[in-house]
Amino acid sequence: MRRITGYRRYGLLLSMLLVTACKKVINVDLKNATPQIVIEGNITDAPGVHTVLISKTVDFSADNTYPPVTDAIVTITDSTSHVTEQLRQADSGVYITDKIIGSPNHTYYLNVYEGNKVYSANSTMPFPVSLDSISFAENVGFNNKEEINAIANFQDPVGIANYYWFTEVINNRQIPDIFVFEDRLSDGRFIEYPLYNDSSYLNPGDTLLLTMNCVDENTYNYFNTLINVTGGNNFQAVTPANPVTNLTNGALGYFSAHTTQEASIVVY
Repeated sequence: MRRITGYRRYGLLLSMLLVTACKKVINVDLKNATPQIVIEGNITDAPGVHTVLISKTVDFSADNTYPPVTDAIVTITDSTSHVTEQLRQADSGVYITDKIIGSPNHTYYLNVYEGNKVYSANSTMPFPVSLDSISFAENVGFNNKEEINAIANFQDPVGIANYYWFTEVINNRQIPDIFVFEDRLSDGRFIEYPLYNDSSYLNPGDTLLLTMNCVDENTYNYFNTLINVTGGNNFQAVTPANPVTNLTNGALGYFSAHTTQEASIVVY
């Protein structure tokens, strides 16, 4: 299981490495980098608005304000129905459509035209897996404090590679932790997947909104490699690199077509 923290508009993932050995210090010089485009696109099987966020990265020394891209042309095509929709810009760098409703086993193509470049990606929406129930467990956290963690319970289908992405909203507040899970070692089993948080977010009486998304392998790989880059889930961060993406032409981010379902429960 994997957990990542704070994926939205993550920008270019850079860090400084200082190595001390035999009294010799190696200083890494971080020079200004050419801004790169960051695209975060989602289309689901739920009616409503589907969103593509587009921004640019900033220099390492700049603050965490990523300039939105406001001059792009964004289209999504359903390869099965051969319907293409041009998204409208609802806010700076926020492109939306409410005319497309995703369908399982359909492949969707994203094209972003910005400047003289075209950025493309495709994603095939998996079939949904039902969330059976939500339960809770009490555990001892890193500070020897008791914490409550939610557990997502569901039956994984037999003989199919499945990938899952979970998010939590507590008392109408989005929790930055995001969880991904693959069934490679649990195919066909009834899964009791704990959503461990580094901080104690849940308290008795809180209202938890849990979202379970069934994603394709590319989306899972994006978040899984992002964990390794950022050191999420208490893993040691690897050499700075960009997460694996299904976007072309050097863009950062991801495009995901996935099924989604929500369940609300009072924490006990």
